[in-house]
Amino acid sequence: MGSVLQREEMDQINRLVEQEVYDLAKQVVYFPIRHHSPACAFHLQKTIAEYEPQIILIEGPDNSNHLIPILTAEQTKPPVSIYYAYASGEKKYVCYFPFLTYSPEYVAIVEAKRREIPAAFIDLGYGSRLESMEDGHDLKKQNQKLSYHDERMLAGSQFIARLCETMRCRNFDELWERVFEVEGIRKPTREFVKDVFAYCYLSRKCYDDATLEAEGDLIREAHMRQKIAEAKEKYQKILVVTGGFHTYGLLESRKTTYKIQKVKDEKIYPMVYTYQEADQLNGYASGMPYVHYYETVWNAMGKKEQTPFTKSALSYLAQLVKRLREKGEVVSTADAIEAYSLISGLAVMREKSEGGAYELQDSVLSAFTKGERSIATAKPIETLRELMTGEGIGEVAPNDLDVPIVRDFKETCKAFKLTITTTGRNQKVLELYAKRSHREASRFLHCVHFLGTEFCTKEAGPDWLNDKYVNLVRETWRYSYSSYVEARLIEASVYGGTVKEAAAQKLEEMMKELPQHQSHMLAKWLLMAVVMGLEKLGERLFAAVVSAVREDGHFLSLCKTLKTLSILHEQRRLFGLTDTARLESLVDEVYYQAVAKISELSSPNPDECPEIAEQFKFLYMVSEQKQAEASRDIFLDQLQTLLAVPTLPAMLEGAAAAILCNLGALERGEISVRARAYMFGTPEKMQHTAAYLHGVFLVGRDYLFDDDSILSDLNQMIIRLDYDSFLQLVPQLRLAFAFFGPMEISMLAEKVGALFQTTAEEMTAPAVAEPVLQRARLLDDRIRGEFARWNLI
Repeated sequence: MGSVLQREEMDQINRLVEQEVYDLAKQVVYFPIRHHSPACAFHLQKTIAEYEPQIILIEGPDNSNHLIPILTAEQTKPPVSIYYAYASGEKKYVCYFPFLTYSPEYVAIVEAKRREIPAAFIDLGYGSRLESMEDGHDLKKQNQKLSYHDERMLAGSQFIARLCETMRCRNFDELWERVFEVEGIRKPTREFVKDVFAYCYLSRKCYDDATLEAEGDLIREAHMRQKIAEAKEKYQKILVVTGGFHTYGLLESRKTTYKIQKVKDEKIYPMVYTYQEADQLNGYASGMPYVHYYETVWNAMGKKEQTPFTKSALSYLAQLVKRLREKGEVVSTADAIEAYSLISGLAVMREKSEGGAYELQDSVLSAFTKGERSIATAKPIETLRELMTGEGIGEVAPNDLDVPIVRDFKETCKAFKLTITTTGRNQKVLELYAKRSHREASRFLHCVHFLGTEFCTKEAGPDWLNDKYVNLVRETWRYSYSSYVEARLIEASVYGGTVKEAAAQKLEEMMKELPQHQSHMLAKWLLMAVVMGLEKLGERLFAAVVSAVREDGHFLSLCKTLKTLSILHEQRRLFGLTDTARLESLVDEVYYQAVAKISELSSPNPDECPEIAEQFKFLYMVSEQKQAEASRDIFLDQLQTLLAVPTLPAMLEGAAAAILCNLGALERGEISVRARAYMFGTPEKMQHTAAYLHGVFLVGRDYLFDDDSILSDLNQMIIRLDYDSFLQLVPQLRLAFAFFGPMEISMLAEKVGALFQTTAEEMTAPAVAEPVLQRARLLDDRIRGEFARWNLI
């Protein structure tokens, strides 16, 4: 590193390191790091052993010092994180401070515990940090920061761009690994610290004070300097561990004072974290990529391996071959041997002592895919990256700060045998009708999904809320656990201490926002509460639905309410409903309320006609199921009253006429008579033919097969249409005939064929044979070419 930077203020850097940064004889020693760097953690351990500090001060929110004993407990297994959240007005901000086994910050607190010396975070709390920044700062506006540590400025400086170009590295991470990870662990600690400081110092010099202030760096550094000054009054040997970008800022003497905005209600919890979320390539704003790979290197370093990167590469090649074979890929051991040989060759070419993560990937790309990058050959490199990222999840020691809803979630997952010890995607198939435990698991998963945790997704099974696939008896769920799930559960803790309580409270608050007269939405929430097994809330919602039904004067809303309540009644055994008398009474009440509104639908909103016709069909089906004659009679009377209205929309006329014919109140021939009135009426009335047929076919498609006159009359009408009218009517006719299935379409084709004295096969055959079309296309191309040659086109 020094040879590269000797033209870049190396004298100034050497002086600062020797006199200010890393003088082990001074009261304060500064150790610059890159977050989640194994090499930094390696040399930090050596520094602690040599310097023997009385306290270790670490860059991290100072309002989370009470979590250090939890993070360093024996039961805590990284990756773990500290979760921060606070609200400012209507906006909510969240942040994570992750720890891996080889994170320098984690190594520092673990070493401090082992040596029985204090360790403390000295940076601003997350909420105070954002509130103290400039009001116009984009970060605070967009709430994009997910990590407390952000290395964008460090990695994105002009100095780094020039350095990558000079050293022929593809990106910052490859440069870092080459200079600091692979070669850094072989250097004396003082030399390593000097290189890290130089790299960070020169990156920082690419930004002016205004930029640093806008990013919040200056106020944070002022706060950390104050904490260091306080420690100097108590301790004689202080080790300060911060991101290298801030080390020079801590050395500077600035007279500017900053007003720090304190945040009172910031939530702070320890939580599990995953390798995938800690991986920089998955959107994390700081630290090393390929986190599991570097953990493997770190473990090898802990075992005093002379070539930890080579040892790790060998392990990953063996895992890769095994994983690819499990996926059904054909790979040979010879490919792995070739890749292993290539790693060493690439390391020599790139002047590295060992091949690292990038040499491993390049060798796999060459040996396993022969350098070809395509969808067909991408599996080896994709699988390798999955292995290098890792699928594990950490564990936090039991503690008083354990969020009750998270504990309840984990205990319930264990009870239902849901795997949450890895981040892989799992499947759970539930036999809803056969097993009570499966029904309970379904209710739990519905609650978790409703809370927006993104833990699970239902892939198959009955969709009660939308009345789809209700004949299915199994549910299939996909689920995957991560720290994101835990964070969402923590956010949901404001609703209750258990998953069930939180779901109930959240649903109740949503219910309060609904207008009282929208009974169908309340009924939908009632169904949702039952599906989630929220019995107490269901009682309150039932009472609310009863009240809303009596105030609801909208036909469609009442019909939707009836459909939802009918599902509840039909599936009462599955949902575990015991007192069904009240439900049956309410279903009857809503039915009568909805039917009583039919005669008022003579002039509906035209856009609502298709939905109204659908509800006519639904009410007809409900009336057929009812025992009492009065139920059918009132429905019949209302439809007859409506059908007598001369201005009734065509679609509603068709649906009402078809239902009345089915009930015996009209002759079946009436369908054809009314259809003929549209087909041979005025041009304006003719345009409503398709809408009338749509209503008829919605209720009974058999009318078209019982009476051939409808097809014959339809043919005569089409013959009479002019071209523009035909184009206008055809899309509507296609929609009307969309109700017919494949077998019915074949039967219709035979009827139409008979009408034209031909067969269905001849009618469905293409007008021009395929070979003729191909010859015509070839001839056309030749003519075009000849015309072009003579400049005729």
